[in-house]
Amino acid sequence: MEVVPAWAPAVGFTLLPHAGGFLGGTITKKEIPTWYQTLQKPSWCPPNWVFAPVWGTLYTSMGYGSYLVWKELGGFKEKSVVPLGLYAGQLALNWAWTPVFFGAHKMGWGLVTLLLTTGTATATAASWYNINRTAAYLMVPYLAWLTMASALNYRIWKDNPSKKKPE
Repeated sequence: MEVVPAWAPAVGFTLLPHAGGFLGGTITKKEIPTWYQTLQKPSWCPPNWVFAPVWGTLYTSMGYGSYLVWKELGGFKEKSVVPLGLYAGQLALNWAWTPVFFGAHKMGWGLVTLLLTTGTATATAASWYNINRTAAYLMVPYLAWLTMASALNYRIWKDNPSKKKPE
């Protein structure tokens, strides 16, 4: 008798990143009409409505990639510690950015968090490449978005010195 349906891990892994995204979204929604709206942003800053669908897509993509790696490695085994550990680390850093940047208004620390996220996500994708190339390729749009987000965070930090709380 099967305790967990075969499809459940795929759904669970795919939805997991959305949990932190949802919680972060509650912080972001409060701050957009107040603090974030007052910040000077570069002309290439995406409109606010773009962020939710982009993050939804990226979370789904990376979550499914983590499932592919987990499945390829036969579950949580010794050989899955590094690739899934890196993934968990970058996901925790990803989730930490919103409370740092939007919640605490720490733009400089937000940038540090984003750069650490980008480095860990890059290491994750590299570790996945020889396990499951599709999973690694599913991380590429996320890495591109993190690069843009880092540049945007940097620009906002530099262009709004009077909006900074003491770092």
